[in-house]
Amino acid sequence: MSGLHLLANALPADPRHALGGAAVRGAPGAPAWPEQRLHMAPAAADTAWRETWCADDAVNEGREPGLHWRATPDLLFGLIELDEQPGPGRGERLRALSEQAYGRLFALLQAQGMPHLWRVWNYLAEINRDDDGLERYRWFNQGRHDAYRAAGAATEHLVPAASALGCTGGPLSIAFMAGRAAPCPIENPRQISAFHYPAQYGPRPPVFARAALAWHGSRELLFISGTASIVGHESVHPGDVTAQCEETARNIHAVLGAARRHSRCGGVGPDSLVHRAYVRHAAHMDAVRGALQRHLGGARLTLLQADVCRTELLVEVESLAIAPVAGA
Repeated sequence: MSGLHLLANALPADPRHALGGAAVRGAPGAPAWPEQRLHMAPAAADTAWRETWCADDAVNEGREPGLHWRATPDLLFGLIELDEQPGPGRGERLRALSEQAYGRLFALLQAQGMPHLWRVWNYLAEINRDDDGLERYRWFNQGRHDAYRAAGAATEHLVPAASALGCTGGPLSIAFMAGRAAPCPIENPRQISAFHYPAQYGPRPPVFARAALAWHGSRELLFISGTASIVGHESVHPGDVTAQCEETARNIHAVLGAARRHSRCGGVGPDSLVHRAYVRHAAHMDAVRGALQRHLGGARLTLLQADVCRTELLVEVESLAIAPVAGA
């Protein structure tokens, strides 16, 4: 089993070892690996932001229209990007496109023998806009849920960590990591599982765990899903971005505590986390950076302007930690 690491704000010395990653649209270079370009304005300090997952060994690769993936013998990174078509019936077309994208995702995982999703990053344009009487995020959730159900994966014990954010344009973009070994889904004791959200949040619930623990070689990976100012299932502190940051930090601390009970390395603290924060309003960037640094700390914090899946939410934070496992 090859080693795995995350390279920040640089291109790998040998691109044959790059699995995939993400970058802001203005980041330099044109990588040959699957790279999810984010149609989001970064904070001034993050205009060249890039993250790339790299393996110790050279990787296999596959391409077809709308799909690009790379894999080691036990780990896969993929990117699906499908364009939406303009015109009437956009809501139903987004639902169908989302179902199609996830159907292709599950077919790829089955074909490559990587049945277990670890982490998914979902981005779609104008996530909060009403299309045909329903918010676009809810149309997306319907298509995603229908694909999970068709794949036999629509159970809270099989769902990965995930995020879903809105951007200014671009295709429906879904990046994902999957492996031969199953991750351990983690829930937040302060929140209801998203899989059991009441019907007020849409015809189908979101499909994700609050976090996922995965193991690769001698390393433990903790993927914390997009986390916001939600207690139970309700948004709290509307209109107060600082209070929302503080509540988000409390939720991340709670997830760390829950993950510690399943960790093979004793768990990680907040200072070990790398954060990606999505901020609805550019004017809040400095306030969000200050509040998150006070209440979370962490090794690295990247800020991007994006729409969060609920209109009243002003900030969402996803986090990652990679820790060694003794004796592995």
